[in-house]
Amino acid sequence: ATAPVTVYEMSDFQCPYCRQFALETFPTIDSLYVATGKVRWVFINYPLTSLHRNAVPAAGIALCAARQGAFWPMHDLLYRHQADWSDLGEPGAFLLSLADSAKISKPALTECVKSPATNEEVRADAEGASRAGAASTPTFYIEGGLLVGAQPVEIFRHVLDSIYAVKGGKAVGR
Repeated sequence: ATAPVTVYEMSDFQCPYCRQFALETFPTIDSLYVATGKVRWVFINYPLTSLHRNAVPAAGIALCAARQGAFWPMHDLLYRHQADWSDLGEPGAFLLSLADSAKISKPALTECVKSPATNEEVRADAEGASRAGAASTPTFYIEGGLLVGAQPVEIFRHVLDSIYAVKGGKAVGR
């Protein structure tokens, strides 16, 4: 929370580009910047409902997992298993089945997902992402600017190192 640089990732759990970023690029960013305290990473649900009919239920599962301290494990599970749930007519049962793998309470997850407040929070996240300028996913709001798309790690390193250096830190380096 005290990192000098903050990144807001506006993402959709059903988006294939978001999946690519989450599984291929973010682990490096996490180890070099987040785990070292240089960057605070904030995930914002931005389900593109016109393209992804199951994005809102997936976002709800992630929010409810966060209530049990398991947002990032659920985040990873949702992206790893995206092909298993994204085309389901009713993804709820599959999404709830991820509770065991995330090591959280399935009854508490179920109760949270059924709450109207959960969908309202997902909607509020999406509205905030739109107000910040996001029009597609993934979009990253980094210290006042937008970086759009599942860019390679080298692009993120350049941007994050530059901002970190300006804020008085030292670049991670190559």
